[in-house]
Amino acid sequence: MGSRSSEHIAYIAGFLDGDGSLMLQMKKRSDSARGFRFMTTICLYQDSRHEQELRWMKKVLGVGYISARDDGISELRVQGYERVLDTLLLFRPYLRFKRVQCQTLIAACRLLNSKKLKDMTDGDLKKVIDFMLVIQSHNYVTKKKRSKEELYAQLGLTP
Repeated sequence: MGSRSSEHIAYIAGFLDGDGSLMLQMKKRSDSARGFRFMTTICLYQDSRHEQELRWMKKVLGVGYISARDDGISELRVQGYERVLDTLLLFRPYLRFKRVQCQTLIAACRLLNSKKLKDMTDGDLKKVIDFMLVIQSHNYVTKKKRSKEELYAQLGLTP
């Protein structure tokens, strides 16, 4: 990880609280035995004119990648169970608005990192779905998200 102080981490955590998102998603994947994968993401958004600040955050954290969207917004994304977990553990003491999402995503990362997807039980998968729904319920959403029943059906689980 990059050169950082607790002030740097507190600043970036505050930025995430205001201009970021924590996500736990289920993505279709044809090369997976189950036909899907779970994806964990920390995303920080900024007008592309100020992308340099995102580059500084990436350097401080020592993880992630930056991409520019077509709408003039740049994103710093941290993905992967271990990287997201390690980063959230740094941010946790400083978060206020995203405290519930942070705690939930930490729990999800720990579960997802503990065993391979093919070895997960129906109970494990249901826990991950519950984590997804908690995060979803605390996030601002611009489009309708899938319900618990729809997610269970997609995974071939019964309620």
